[in-house]
This record gives sequence, structure tokens and C-alpha cells, in this order.
Amino acid sequence: MSGSYYIGVDVGTASVRAALVTRDGELKMTAEEPISIWEPLSDHYVQSSTEIWEKCCLVVKRVTQGVERSRVRAIGFDATCSLVVLDQNFQPVPVNHDGDDQRNVVMWMDHRAAEQAARITATDHAVLRRVGGVMSPEMQPPKLLWLKENLRDSCWKEAAHFLDLPDFLSWKATGSLTRSLCTLVCKWTYCPPQGWDDSFWTAVGLEDLLENDHSKIGSVTCPPGTPVGQGLTQEAADNLGLQPGTAVGASLIDAHAGGLGVIGADVKGLHLPCEDQPITSRMAVICGTSSCHMAISKEPLFVPGVWGPYLSAMVPDLWLNEGGQSATGRLIDHMVKGHAAYGQLQEQAKQSGENIFSYLNNHLTSLTTMDLCAVDRLGSNLHLWPDFHGNRSPLADPAMKGMVVGLTLSQTLDDLALLYLATIQALALGTRHILEAMKGAGHDVTTLFLCGGLSKNPLFVQVHANATGLPQVLPAQTEAVLVGAAILGACASKDYSTVQEAMEKMAKVGKVIQPDHELQSFYDKKYQVFLTLCDHQREYRALMNDS
Repeated sequence: MSGSYYIGVDVGTASVRAALVTRDGELKMTAEEPISIWEPLSDHYVQSSTEIWEKCCLVVKRVTQGVERSRVRAIGFDATCSLVVLDQNFQPVPVNHDGDDQRNVVMWMDHRAAEQAARITATDHAVLRRVGGVMSPEMQPPKLLWLKENLRDSCWKEAAHFLDLPDFLSWKATGSLTRSLCTLVCKWTYCPPQGWDDSFWTAVGLEDLLENDHSKIGSVTCPPGTPVGQGLTQEAADNLGLQPGTAVGASLIDAHAGGLGVIGADVKGLHLPCEDQPITSRMAVICGTSSCHMAISKEPLFVPGVWGPYLSAMVPDLWLNEGGQSATGRLIDHMVKGHAAYGQLQEQAKQSGENIFSYLNNHLTSLTTMDLCAVDRLGSNLHLWPDFHGNRSPLADPAMKGMVVGLTLSQTLDDLALLYLATIQALALGTRHILEAMKGAGHDVTTLFLCGGLSKNPLFVQVHANATGLPQVLPAQTEAVLVGAAILGACASKDYSTVQEAMEKMAKVGKVIQPDHELQSFYDKKYQVFLTLCDHQREYRALMNDS
């Protein structure tokens, strides 16, 4: 291989991936390794930072096998917004009562701190305005408060460093404790240029984090893509199989890396409504285990129930609003694999040589031949509210539950396919719900840019187009999150002068999916059912709370 390369490393919920990426954004090699998830108690999800780093080293060595180390210009990391706990000697500190030293990461989807999050919300502190007015249990302050209140004599006493997982990776690579603005602004209530609001930490009972100039949670920050430290340390370089001093870009949360990998692509000649419009007319939807909806603006926009505005959290000098759904790919898996006909589905898919979701998509198409209708209309009498893991936005209500209306006693493969369709439609209507909240606050989004595992499912993408009425842009490189991580490295190497320049050169459009406007009336009605389900659930909750 000739030319220069960047490495993008993505630590997702269940795996670590790496890619060798060229200057123009082409993926030359990828590798993936699974990582462990433990669930010691209900709503407790933990991982090991030691295992995660080991897997990072494995995948980087694999994608650079046979490549001269001098050709690797830089490396960028992204990861889930999970909480890593280390002691004074940077050794793992256990985050559960079982005391397992290696299980020192409270995962992003860990909801153990729901009660602490509610108490933080009840303070009505000014910083909450930047998280839609409601503190989520997926953010770090409630998790920190839970650790203090439940593991005071073990974890809290021993902890010297609390890091977001993306910052742990850049520290492991460089030895620098400089934190990315992406993590601190989005998940910790940091607000540039003022920095930490000490009155918030005191108000919620975490005043001990103010000690030693906030040393436990970070006092030095930089925008994503900024060179961190002096590059790779000798130890990290040996572990990764790279040269010491190789540039390392300040990291991103995984969804935000996906945003970098798609939202800045050149769309000239594609006749999209965002063509010749500022990048603020685009929204990035990163859809995998969960989904994130990223919209940027030149001025700060406050959206009720939606996180942000965050300055320089994804694109330097622009404000970010982040909506999301806590369970998307995870919800589809739950609905499909929990159905009585799942075994039959597996067998039929195996016989056809397809994966189960391709088989379901084709099976739904076969059902339309009897009714001569669009696949979407098969969902006319089956409706679903998708918040099986709470509502991240725009309701910001972790107590919301899932709902299904229209079930019968039948449990055939046809019924499974229809439930799968209803789940996808509900997730698309959830995106529409978030979009409408953002538009109501001043965003002017005309085009959605999708990436992540679910963007590889053509039914999921088409239903999103039909339900929102907006074109969906898919990246040329299906692993846009890895491209986004590599963009961080490209900026750190100074091969590109700005993140915006790197996005335009390295992110590429692969396909555009247009909405079927004949289905507008259908989805307008289904959206009304969707909102009514929400109203009903809140009514039921109020009734039972009064009993």
C-alpha cells in the first residue's frame, strides 16, 4: 500500500472496530473484536476498560498489518459515553458491590441512577437548560452521585480519575488527561468558555469533585480533532504497533463521530434541498443499538427535551443539539427474537441464505401482493410506542414504557413480520417527533444523513423517508463512524486545517433515498396515533399514581 493513512478506532456498545483510512476517506482495511458486557443487577451494565484497550490494540495491529508504520499519520478514537473509574495509580476501580476490579466502566445505557437523575432535575439548576431541562440517567452526574451514595467506602473513596470512555482512550494513547469538549459538554455539564459551574456540583451533593481544581473530572479541555499531548507514548505505540509520537486527535462520542462521517459530505449535483444551503440544514441520524439525532446551528437554540445547545461538541465553533432514542436496534432485536415465531424465522432465513432482517423485508413485500398496497400500509392496524428503555427525547422521560396496540392471538411468521414493521415505523415516527421539536425551536432541517448499523437496512431507511417526508442520504462508506474517527486523526496530523475541510474531503455520499409522497396522509394519521399513545400512557400513569 502506498500513500498516507489515518486510523479510526470506534468503541461501540458490544465491539471495538478499527479502520485504515486514506486521505480522501476510503476504507482500506477494517477489523472488529467483541467486548464483554456484564449485567450484575437489573439496569446495571458494566464493562472493563482494560479489556477495551486490549481490543483496541488488537484491531489496530490487524488493520496496519503489512503497512509501513511511517505511513500512518495519525489516529482518532471515538467511544460510547460510558464512565471509566481509575484510582490514583490509574488502576481500575470496581463500580458495583461485587468488587471485581476489572469491571470499572458504568455503561452509557446503565440506568441505575434514575432516582439520582430525578433529584438532580428537581434542583432546577441553570445548567439543566442545556440538557433540555431534564437530567438523563445516561449522563455522568447522576452516575457519579449513585457511586458516591452507594459505594462511598469502596469506589468513591478509591477513585482519583473519572473519565468518559473516549477521553480514557486518548489518555491511554498519549498519557495526557486533556478532555475533549465533546464529552465534557455533552455528558458532564461543562460549558465553554466559562467551564465548570461549581454551584451545580455543590447543589447536587458532589462538591468534593471541586477539589484540586476539578482534578478528578478534568480541568484542561480542547475541541475534537485537536492534537492531544505529544502523540503516542512509547508504551502505547508498542501496544498498537505504531510509531511513538504519531498524532492523536481529541476524541468524540461514537454518535458524534458518525455525524462527522456523514453530515459534511459534498452534495453538489444531487438535487437535494440542502444543496447550496449551509450545513445547518442537515441532520445526522446515527442509528445502531440506540439512535442519536444531531443538528447544528450558528447560534444557540434551546429545544425542550433535547440535549444542548453545546458549543464545539461536534463541529468546532458551531452549536449542537442532540436528540436520541435509547433503544432502536436493540428494540428491533427484542421484538423479533422474543416472538413465538422466531425459531421458524431463523430456519426459513437459513434455508434462503439470507439474514433474518433481509428475509423479513422480503416476506413483507410478499404480503403486499395479496393487497396490492405499499409495505407501509400493512401497519395500518398495528401501532407501537417504542420507549421500552425510556424516552431520551423530546419527552426526556426515562419512566416511559413500551406499548403495542393491535395484537391478536395469532403468532405466525406473518404476525412476526408485521410486528417488526410496526417497530420500524414507530422508530421512524420517533425521529419525526424529535424533528418537530427541533424545528419548533428554530432548526430548519431539510435532509437527513443516516449512518450506523440500521442504515444498512433498506426498509428502515425507506420508512424513515416516508414517515418524515425528507430525503435520506447514505454514506458511500458504510462505516461512517470509523471515517469520523479517522477525520479526528487527519485534523490532528495537520493534513487538514479544519474539521469542516476534512469532512468535505473525506465524507462521501453513496445513495439518496427519496420519500414516497403518496404515503404522506397515511403517516400523518399514524403519527396522530403515535402521539395519542403517549398521551394515553401518561393518563394511565396519572390514574395509578392517584390510587
